[in-house]
Amino acid sequence: MPSAGEELARWIEVFGPIPGEIRRELRPALNRVAQPVLVQARANASWSTRIPGATRLSSSFSRRSAGVAITVSRRKAPHARPLENLGRAGTFRHPVFGNRDRWVSQAARPFLFSAVAGADDDLVRETGQVVEQVARKHGFR
Repeated sequence: MPSAGEELARWIEVFGPIPGEIRRELRPALNRVAQPVLVQARANASWSTRIPGATRLSSSFSRRSAGVAITVSRRKAPHARPLENLGRAGTFRHPVFGNRDRWVSQAARPFLFSAVAGADDDLVRETGQVVEQVARKHGFR
């Protein structure tokens, strides 16, 4: 099954760039669909004091990156990416306070990949419904 972003990219490929008025209607609707995933990612990262507040939704309608993305601010939570460890449990290694002569292993604490994986099928279905509703409203058949 294609991802929600792939569905949007295919729509853009077939119909061309999405007009501004349709984007203004699609953006909040897509953000509403993705909101439960953001809430779950924040709950998964509740052990951190900075990561939940650094996560946000962003939506794009370009051919290369169509869809909704959950991002974590590197500035607010620089430790989020290494701790996510690409969604894999286990450990990762890093230097102690930047000292490349002393390395330690640290346990990974994935929070984002699991939130997305848990809602992937629902997300694709609901995104397709939202895009179809907005397209029909604006005259696409």
